[in-house]
Amino acid sequence: MTALRRTSQRSWAWAGLLLLAAACADEGRGERAGGGHAGGYAGMGAGADGGWTLTPGGDLNGFFDCLEAEGVTLVSAHRGGPSPGYPENALETMAAMLARAPVIMEADVAASADGVHYLMHDATLERTTDGMGAVDALSWDEISALRLKDNDGALTRFSPTRFDDALAWAKTRTILQIDFKPSADFEAIAMEIRRQGAEHRVILIAYSIPAAQKLHRLLPDAMISLGLSSQSEINRAVAKGLPADRLLGFTGTEAPRPRLFSILNDRGVEVIFGTLGRESSIDTEIARSGEEARYASIAAQGVDIIASDRPAEAHAALVAANRAPRIGICGVDRG
Repeated sequence: MTALRRTSQRSWAWAGLLLLAAACADEGRGERAGGGHAGGYAGMGAGADGGWTLTPGGDLNGFFDCLEAEGVTLVSAHRGGPSPGYPENALETMAAMLARAPVIMEADVAASADGVHYLMHDATLERTTDGMGAVDALSWDEISALRLKDNDGALTRFSPTRFDDALAWAKTRTILQIDFKPSADFEAIAMEIRRQGAEHRVILIAYSIPAAQKLHRLLPDAMISLGLSSQSEINRAVAKGLPADRLLGFTGTEAPRPRLFSILNDRGVEVIFGTLGRESSIDTEIARSGEEARYASIAAQGVDIIASDRPAEAHAALVAANRAPRIGICGVDRG
């Protein structure tokens, strides 16, 4: 790791720490020993304290169309944009990320033994918390007492985040992209989204056409991210009752495919391309080479959303290329 990279990480950590201290001062919310619920996150993050906001109003597809007309590409922060001291799938991490960049927040949702949905990627607790066992083997009371680890394995002061709290927090702040883990209950999550009136500020991730059909039946107004790699797959999805204007096409992580991007855009399907992944990912290649402008090059090929493990760096590259969201356009603002 270079000295510049270490400095950047320290700056992010300190900026996020100050952000959270200000947001949590009045009620000590930063400790959340019992895993605060409902209004416990209301003052945290963007809007009131200078963070970025993405507010699509009642038409998420129209929001994306507006950004496309402006020549803008959004970044989706994979697992909320973790960094040293800030664990993946934690609301505090998302708040710190929004202090830096106007991004969509991708989060994984699992269920506890007593049916409470919370943010968690893995099938077991060991990597990301100080707990042990399957993510659906403990009650929410037990899970909320755990502490999260960052990606370096360091224990943080943060506890797992309930899904309903994350959804409430995201209102007027950002778009929540939901990845359903095996223990998650589609119907229960859809019910909570409807209860909060959040259909037009979420993206639902589906890994198959049947899963997308189920999500569309449950939430017909919500947008769905579905893997699409050819025109025939688009045709098949539409023939199965999935409206093109409710779809975002996830086009993979290997290499940009401008022809496919053009086909999707012509059909009114928003284009997502992932630079995220493991050691062989494009994010890793860019970090090693220092070729940050590559993000802007990918965007210029017709990508509407870049899904990244380096969301702040991807956004900075888009800013440099004049392709990033700007204050005052399409529901983009900064408090």
